[in-house]
Amino acid sequence: MENEVAVGGGIAAAIILIVYLAVIIIMIASFWKIFSKAGRPGWAAIVPIYNIIVFLDVAGKPWWWIFLFCIPILNVIMGIIAIVGLAEKFGKGAGFAVGLILLGVIFYPILAFGDAEYQG
Repeated sequence: MENEVAVGGGIAAAIILIVYLAVIIIMIASFWKIFSKAGRPGWAAIVPIYNIIVFLDVAGKPWWWIFLFCIPILNVIMGIIAIVGLAEKFGKGAGFAVGLILLGVIFYPILAFGDAEYQG
């Protein structure tokens, strides 16, 4: 009986890991494509900290905002403002920005692989 539980738990953990890795790959590919559409290097999506600077640049926000992301609570507010800026730079409205904030796994690939063009 104990072996059945252990095997079931192992299978569940493997499935969760596969889904987690798939989401990571989808998000990296999405940001790579978004950066490329904006005329920035796509590889910046996989470089820590630099990817935030490039994201802010694409969203039309100053690079020094990265320091504001280090301040608790303010980082959430500034992140939301940056995401709204990103949506605007791709010609999307507030509803799409809400989608990016709440359902990013779905909306970032739509932004990346859809017909939205960078208007910066």
